Amino acid sequence: MIIAFTIVITLEYLTPPEYVFGYLYTGTILLASSQLNRRAVFIVTVAACGFTLLNIFIPNWQIITLSAIANRAIATFALIVTGCLSARNRRNEEAIAYTQAQLNSQVQLAQMREDFTSTLTHDLKTPLLGAIETLKSFQNGLFGEVNSTQQKVIETITRSHRNTLQLLETLLDVYQIDAEGLKLDCQVVDLVTIADEAITTLAEVARNRQVYISLNSGASDFRRALWVNGDKLQLGRVFSNLLINAINHTPRGGRVEIVRENYSTYQIVKIIDSGSGITEAELPHLFERFYQGDGDRHASGSGLGLYLTRQIIEAHGGIIWAENLSPKGAMFVFRLPTSPPSGD
Repeated sequence: MIIAFTIVITLEYLTPPEYVFGYLYTGTILLASSQLNRRAVFIVTVAACGFTLLNIFIPNWQIITLSAIANRAIATFALIVTGCLSARNRRNEEAIAYTQAQLNSQVQLAQMREDFTSTLTHDLKTPLLGAIETLKSFQNGLFGEVNSTQQKVIETITRSHRNTLQLLETLLDVYQIDAEGLKLDCQVVDLVTIADEAITTLAEVARNRQVYISLNSGASDFRRALWVNGDKLQLGRVFSNLLINAINHTPRGGRVEIVRENYSTYQIVKIIDSGSGITEAELPHLFERFYQGDGDRHASGSGLGLYLTRQIIEAHGGIIWAENLSPKGAMFVFRLPTSPPSGD
């Protein structure tokens, strides 16, 4: 930088004032801006302007022309603008660097939280499984006779542990899918069969809530298979998540209905409940990760089931959405591409 400054000064003062080399000071100012602090850049800019104007009189003390003064005034103005812009650019770079450091810190903190949650979730599964097996032993009378009242208490505790275990497994799945993507074991499967299995699995839950679950074919009562190319286990989780969501938000004595619709290029499944419905503000956010709305529908949820359901449906090339029903209730709908049954 000093060498560059010296070269420009030499060119300036070895030539008549009409020849303006002061523009070359811009390179020196830019070098100072990239290497020195703001105060040093200001000093370099002032020095460059001073040397440019001083060259009008030094070294020859020739007759000063108006054009020479105008040229050097323009050069001085250009140097001032260069100094101001370089200072502003330096401030912008510092602000960007600070913002980037903050973002990196937040990303690292978020990753640490996710790693901690994932590890903790995994470690909590072992004692829960042990507790469930111990409760089974109590129920089977391995530690002595259990009366009917104690049986009910043990069943309640076991059910609570199973719900907690299911939540932990869902949380683990969410982290695994976000980190590695959802790995599917696809084959041609019938959505009606998967729906039947999900209803059977959740029959006790529905009975305890006094909720009736039905499966129909919309306008037709004819039982017809809905063939898709998909992962049976993951699609079973879709039905389970949507049915549990519907059961939890249907009042006692209410009804949850699975409606299936068959089309040439896609299959549609609707899960309809008779609950209080969904607020308009909640509809766009229902399938977001950890979303907890203000309505009654999210009072007891974790915000993971619907998020995981959307991930599974989208991984199968489908779409899922929710709608409000009139006068009350909600409907969750998913659509998947049709696949011909095996052997066709």
